[in-house]
Amino acid sequence: MLFAELSEGAVQVFRDISEQHWWWPLFICPAGGAAVVWATRRWFPGSEGSGIPQTLAEIQIDKQPPAGWRPLLTLKIAVGKISLGAAALFAGFSMGREGPMVQIGAAVMNSLHGHLPRRFNIQRRHLIAAGGAAGIAAAFNTPLAGIMFAIEELNRGLDQRMSGLLIVAIVLAGVVSQALLGNTAYFGWVSFAGLKSHLQIVWVLLIAVACGLAGGAFARLMLLTTAKNGPFFSAFRSAHPVRYAAICGLLIAVIGLLSDYSSFGTGFVETRALFELNAELPWHYGIDKFFATLLSYASGVPGGIFAPALAIGAGIGNNIAMLLGDQLSTGMVLVLCTAGFLAAVTQAPITAFVIVMEMVSGYGIVMEMMIVALLASAVSRALCPPLYRTLAQRMLNTPRPG
Repeated sequence: MLFAELSEGAVQVFRDISEQHWWWPLFICPAGGAAVVWATRRWFPGSEGSGIPQTLAEIQIDKQPPAGWRPLLTLKIAVGKISLGAAALFAGFSMGREGPMVQIGAAVMNSLHGHLPRRFNIQRRHLIAAGGAAGIAAAFNTPLAGIMFAIEELNRGLDQRMSGLLIVAIVLAGVVSQALLGNTAYFGWVSFAGLKSHLQIVWVLLIAVACGLAGGAFARLMLLTTAKNGPFFSAFRSAHPVRYAAICGLLIAVIGLLSDYSSFGTGFVETRALFELNAELPWHYGIDKFFATLLSYASGVPGGIFAPALAIGAGIGNNIAMLLGDQLSTGMVLVLCTAGFLAAVTQAPITAFVIVMEMVSGYGIVMEMMIVALLASAVSRALCPPLYRTLAQRMLNTPRPG
């Protein structure tokens, strides 16, 4: 909850200053991005990026790390993830806190492994998976999604012992989250009108394909822009990471100004406004958020893509809803596009639709969300390998020196 408060406070301070001084993003985005990347590399290496690939990498190596491996799940890195992640949001970067919460939760649970009695016989990778799942549950206030995320992404093929540990961790995280945040939906309560014709079913399928193509392209570009042997700028990024972050920050600032400041931050405020049907956002909001998030992740600052991906999906949905008119209800289109785009980016369709279902209390259109998430994920797989597992494999292939 500390990370959540810091994140929201950082975004609000950035917006308050920007309202008084329009030029503020042009200064703080390059300078802040450069400072965060410098501090990350100097004091908290391993805290850059989402946090989910780091957690997956640690689960895969378990007891046999490769030569030269430097741990990615320590309390020091967790502190860096919180402080520098909030700093990146204060600098206007388009990042989320949900991916970092996975690494933070996994790091906390990993630190407990050596202190547990041996008679418990709890494996380290099980604690890591439970901690990561608890992080997702706490970040979104969605306990069921935390369980699905652990099963689908962190640790496939759970045994009975792991299942019990996982449920305990998720329940505790859910209790604490709801005690502090209340029993409220993350994006509020959304009303839906069910499908009434065969034509509407066709529109749902087309929405799934569109989200799959957009999400697959997004994930593909993320892998491309972060590859060491990628495009022409990869060599400059490797040689001058701080300068590269400053350039990314400047581009993020320009996009933010062109989008009337809507592309900065996590995207929570804008997405909730869209779901409440009272948003006044430019038609290109989804495109702006798409590239702002891509640049933010490529820069190397700590931060995740879950919340920005939800915002991009909502932006796409807002445009599709305007094109469809009264063919489908606006609320349904927004929810389906949000779930579809997240499923396409992560290629974790069950987690995606469960997260969105819990965030908007969308139990009335579960079947539609399942169809869109599964189809969008399948389309994405045709364009791009699994994002998080590919990034984790890169870390295993090129371990950082100790």
